[in-house]
Amino acid sequence: MSQPQERSDKYSAPALSKGLDILEFLASEPEAQKKADIARALDRSISEIFRMLVVLEEREYVAFDHHSERYSLTTKLFEVAHRYPPIRRLSTVSAVLMQALAREVNQSVHMTIRHNTDILVIAQVDSPGNNVTSVRLGARVPIVQTASGAVLTASMDAQELASLEEQLSDQSAKLRKLFAHNRESAAKQGYCECPSMVVEGVINISAPIHDHSGQVIAAVTIPFIRRLNSGDHLTQVQTRKALIVMSKNISHLLGGRLADS
Repeated sequence: MSQPQERSDKYSAPALSKGLDILEFLASEPEAQKKADIARALDRSISEIFRMLVVLEEREYVAFDHHSERYSLTTKLFEVAHRYPPIRRLSTVSAVLMQALAREVNQSVHMTIRHNTDILVIAQVDSPGNNVTSVRLGARVPIVQTASGAVLTASMDAQELASLEEQLSDQSAKLRKLFAHNRESAAKQGYCECPSMVVEGVINISAPIHDHSGQVIAAVTIPFIRRLNSGDHLTQVQTRKALIVMSKNISHLLGGRLADS
């Protein structure tokens, strides 16, 4: 038996594993779930799941609807994640600037970080106008489907890139090829601008946030929509320029610099 397996067996914590499994399952489901559904999905007995759910409810990580008898995640897990200093600082520094940008360009704005092979939305501001196209706060989207994913991975070295491509092997060849093109474009231009792979007619414009060492730690993205009344918003080019200026300002406030500066 390998050493990692021995270590895993020696220090296993079944109750903790069950609790984490429940949280991860509920996070992946768009609707609240009954305990029987949770037990079935996790291949556990209802009694096992119920004990975990009682504790998670007491700690306010899940909420129970007595009418439907279903469990759902609360925002506590998201709030706990935002206590982590790097994310908290990112959110704090960027909040005012993102709100100002949304007003200036009359578009929605969101910030993402990489989470394995997904991107995670950690901050979001709606357009002040009546027509809004936005991404839900806390949403996770496959990295290959996003402009922000291209930006977040554009500066990867060969070893990191090889590891990522291996993890993305389950994605279609067409999608991986398009993602590689967007990533190369982001590396060359310093931003990514491409049609949305999720919503037709939306152009995603994404720019990087750098830390003090020049590493890309986040991406700020505008899902640009062109309104029929041209006086209601800036042009796509003007919007991109405003986004890039703001992303550089956030980087500066974080003590960051461009990788080539």
